[in-house]
Amino acid sequence: MVGRIDGDIAVTGAEVPLDSCDAVIVRGIPRGSLEQVIFRVDALHALVECGVTCVNGPRAIERTVDKFLASALLARAGVPTPRTIACERPEDALEAFEALGGDVIVKPLFGSMGAGMTRVDDADVAHRVFHALAIERAVYYVQETLDHGDRDVRAFVVGGRVLAAIERHGSGWRANLARGARARAIELSAEQERLCVDAAAVVGAGYAGVDLLRGSDGREYVLELNGIPGWRGLQEATGADVAAALVSHVEAAVSEARAAR
Repeated sequence: MVGRIDGDIAVTGAEVPLDSCDAVIVRGIPRGSLEQVIFRVDALHALVECGVTCVNGPRAIERTVDKFLASALLARAGVPTPRTIACERPEDALEAFEALGGDVIVKPLFGSMGAGMTRVDDADVAHRVFHALAIERAVYYVQETLDHGDRDVRAFVVGGRVLAAIERHGSGWRANLARGARARAIELSAEQERLCVDAAAVVGAGYAGVDLLRGSDGREYVLELNGIPGWRGLQEATGADVAAALVSHVEAAVSEARAAR
């Protein structure tokens, strides 16, 4: 938690002057009001301006915490990702529902662990869901549903390589470990590894959790990226020492930053 940002600029945590650190590893952005969240990301920008290496940096976090921005960047870079439409009016969301085949996943723009996601495959239900969200002044993030057999892949990318990967098997269309999905270690194909590394590079993430799924057309798609991923389930399933790999990456990033000065 950031305690204070002084105008000159100095960043102080609860106990440690963060601007005197060589590096800061970002493990989470606490929930809060829009102003609080912006303030916390501003603190990371301030640390970068002070010469502190942040992993991940504020740009990467801004790009990954916003699902639509991440989708747009992936699509622009040519990384296969499900078709997605974002809009503000329920009428536009209903048009998106039809345009994406009448079977979509509606997600909150900001969120993790599958919270707040809804699958909608009926026009009447879509009408009710979208008008209910209008009361909350929500932004509609509407993504085509890809049939993937209730399985997906989570790969952990660190420093431009895939450290480990698991296949998650859920009891429905959501295969999140936080929602009871089962995990097993897998070896990725060369194509899958390339997609994961490319996706992390697109958003500028030094480390990331990358979610892949194989559609019924046989293609691999990057579903989402998490710029502040947890790794307990992946580590338990694979035996990978994620913390050690992350520390090694941070040390290398600090050395590179010093050499560039």
